[in-house]
Amino acid sequence: MTMQEILIGTVKGPGDNPHEFAFITTDNTQTRIGEFVYYHASDGESELRIVGTIAERALVRNLPDSFLADPNTPPALVSSLIGIADEGVEIYEIAVETIGFFSETIGDFINPRIPPTPGQQVFLASNRMLSKMLSPRQRGDQGGAHIGSLLTRKRDEVPVVLSVKDVVSTHLAILASTGAGKSYAAGVLIEELLMPHNRAAVLIVDPHGEYSTLQEIHKHSAFAAADYKPEVRIFTPGRIKVRISTLTEADIVYLLPEMTEKMKTFLSQAYRALINTRGAERGTWGFNDLLNEVLSLRYEDEKGKGGGNVSTIDGLEWRLRRRFEQSHIFSDHEHIPLQDLFRPGQCTVLQLSEIEENEQQVIVGALLRRTNKARVATVRGNAAAGDESLPYPVFVLLEESHRYAPAGQQVVSTNILKTILSEGRKFGVGIGLITQRPGKLDQDVLSQCMTQFIMRIVNPIDQQTIASSVEGAGRRLLDELPALTKGQVIVSGVAVNTPVLAAVRQRITKHGGETIDAPIEWRKYFSASDIEQRDRDNARLVKPQPKGTKIEGWDV
Repeated sequence: MTMQEILIGTVKGPGDNPHEFAFITTDNTQTRIGEFVYYHASDGESELRIVGTIAERALVRNLPDSFLADPNTPPALVSSLIGIADEGVEIYEIAVETIGFFSETIGDFINPRIPPTPGQQVFLASNRMLSKMLSPRQRGDQGGAHIGSLLTRKRDEVPVVLSVKDVVSTHLAILASTGAGKSYAAGVLIEELLMPHNRAAVLIVDPHGEYSTLQEIHKHSAFAAADYKPEVRIFTPGRIKVRISTLTEADIVYLLPEMTEKMKTFLSQAYRALINTRGAERGTWGFNDLLNEVLSLRYEDEKGKGGGNVSTIDGLEWRLRRRFEQSHIFSDHEHIPLQDLFRPGQCTVLQLSEIEENEQQVIVGALLRRTNKARVATVRGNAAAGDESLPYPVFVLLEESHRYAPAGQQVVSTNILKTILSEGRKFGVGIGLITQRPGKLDQDVLSQCMTQFIMRIVNPIDQQTIASSVEGAGRRLLDELPALTKGQVIVSGVAVNTPVLAAVRQRITKHGGETIDAPIEWRKYFSASDIEQRDRDNARLVKPQPKGTKIEGWDV
């Protein structure tokens, strides 16, 4: 045993599962769930330190209950009376899940399947050892994202640093109940992505307006470098435009209410005819072109008395006009160019508040299709003249992601999400999903996110969904979900070397998703400043009336 090693217990024997062992200790302060310990082993060539994480604790010896019944009698006094030393009163059996030894060559853990022997010493892993092993990057490294520190140690003693390459290429899920801190954690990740050592191209789909405070990045020195200054762009609902020619037939059907099968058939014929005749002229057709194709299918019966398909076409025309003719979102010519949305060192926030949910789904679906198509064409080098291109990888973060891939129902954004999640790794389109209800998110979508931030979850259905869909986190670690407090997170998956319990670091920018304090707002209503403001507002609204005018039966 070296001077730096901290002896903590003695191996008892194998655990309940093949990859587990148990050790005995009297330590009640350093053997918390999620803590890391190790034992020594040899593979015949070199000495190894086999690391494991504490999964369970059990008290195997304690004072009799009758001795503990009187809270005024100190346990130390009772133990001395019966001849037991103070420090030996309580004995714990600790279950450890073996991870393996850390290979510096490959930068990851390897399990040599060498179990400890009974009586072998167990040591507490040091801060230095864990800092080197747990995270694939170090704080400040290119491609590293420092999101917090190990929860079982003092804050900042063991930083938790993700591999940005793995987060972006294999996708991310942030799962938490309301108020557990999921948007705060997402904000920390965005800050890291915009640091000078990363300079990412990020888009946030924000249905609640929680991310506008990221604009503080502009003026903060932590994000600036001699050759770099990040930018945050906010697109409010009035600035969001989708060119109608980028919509698929399924998008248009989804936007039109209560379509009959006949209407869908005629719309399909009109849409396909338009694509066949105008498809090569990219972006040159609009609402009236589609409407004219629909109207060209109209015919009356032989007697010209309004029979045939007139009523069906009229109903389809009414629905098309109602949706698109006065739309502030869907346009014949305007849409946001991809290179305005995505640029290295830029975070773009699409605020979708005040937009109907089905329109949000179409906006997200159309945007993801354009993004994926541009990246595929760029990587393959087969972009045609006039096609959009994106010469760099991008990362898209979707708040309330269960809106865009709900479980048990098909919406227009689900399929393109599944496509990107399964193929985006090859083309540089990363997806981050944030939801407070994992049980409402499509399970195929969730299971393809290979890095997870899992925060407090109390709903049993959501807990079961995570257990069945998330492979990276240890099952016993997931038992901690209800006990996690705000800002505490289980980080698992390919972006870290092993699942860890972490405390999310403090944000540099202000958090935009704080809960409104209703009692403070109610009391503020009666403050002198609010009363004066209301009086001024009322004075501007109420115009003086000439004397003798009657208002609601009263003489003025």
